[in-house]
Amino acid sequence: MSRLTQGLVQVYTGPGKGKTTAALGLALRAAGHGLRVCFVQFMKGDWDTGERAAAARLRPELEIHVFSAPHWGDRSQASDDTPWWNLPPSDEDRQQARDGLLFAQRALSGGEYDIVVLDEIIAALKFELVSLDDVLGLIRAKPPAVELVLTGRDAPAEVIESADLVTDMNAVKHPYERGVPARKGIEY
Repeated sequence: MSRLTQGLVQVYTGPGKGKTTAALGLALRAAGHGLRVCFVQFMKGDWDTGERAAAARLRPELEIHVFSAPHWGDRSQASDDTPWWNLPPSDEDRQQARDGLLFAQRALSGGEYDIVVLDEIIAALKFELVSLDDVLGLIRAKPPAVELVLTGRDAPAEVIESADLVTDMNAVKHPYERGVPARKGIEY
């Protein structure tokens, strides 16, 4: 049973860092107030992330469910000239996204959660792992007292128009540009 009286739709998009981080901040704040958060991650692999370790400590208020193949892409098409992020999706990537979409539908409609975060669902949309109709259907099916948060670069106009709040993260300066790799506890 939701404790929110009015749930809205939020979208965190854009080319800059911070979309997942912003959603995690919201989830942490909500958990601190006793709200139940279901954080569904698409396309995030089997990485050992700080947010997953923290969520295990914050159950039942914060749960993270990962729907992603261990490694992105059809590895049979990998080469030295093709970075992993340019690989086409594998059959496992497609199946995981379908499973995640079904899980998200149940999480939204089941009455157990106050907030449902669909982390990188917009990326899954861009890679055609889910359809625009699927995503818009989730938005339309959102119960009035559930907050829905969608993250990922390049949110289409239809998703933006359906949202109540849209934040566009813009990259102004990033340590990756200086060759600083992702740091444990900061970027993952």
